[in-house]
Amino acid sequence: MNAQQLNQEQMLLIGVLVLAVLVVALLTISVILLVKVSTLNKRYHAFMKGSDGTSLESTILNRFKEIDILKEESKYISEKLNFTCETLITAYQKIGIVKYDAFKEMGGKMSFSLCMLDDENNGFILTSMHTREGCYTYLKEIIKGKAFKILADEERHALEEAMNKRNLYTE
Repeated sequence: MNAQQLNQEQMLLIGVLVLAVLVVALLTISVILLVKVSTLNKRYHAFMKGSDGTSLESTILNRFKEIDILKEESKYISEKLNFTCETLITAYQKIGIVKYDAFKEMGGKMSFSLCMLDDENNGFILTSMHTREGCYTYLKEIIKGKAFKILADEERHALEEAMNKRNLYTE
């Protein structure tokens, strides 16, 4: 055998191997496509099972009715949510409280300052001071985070604590 004949046989063998690989790849792709077509065919037959044109039409119309009902319910829920959010703005949602001993002879931190604010930092500070003789309660109005009466240190701390709270409703 000469070199040219050997070279031709090698080229023929390489060509056959390439064609064999291509045949295997095409067979694999064909099997995958057959499986997908079979699955799609099963789904189509399940969808069309016992259906003629009118029953299929009624099924589609029923789905459209369900969608319309869901749209109405969604609109109702959206309106209620908007109303709730508008109401929440005026509700007291930021709270600060400081407990302390108003007098040195009294222990147990029975006195407190409670600050309650809405979304716009409007509200009040309620201060209760306990002594041996009784309890004294004061209420101070807060508008836009400012008090128009002089605040004690504990009241100022309660106001700052409330104003630093995160709003429950943020847009």
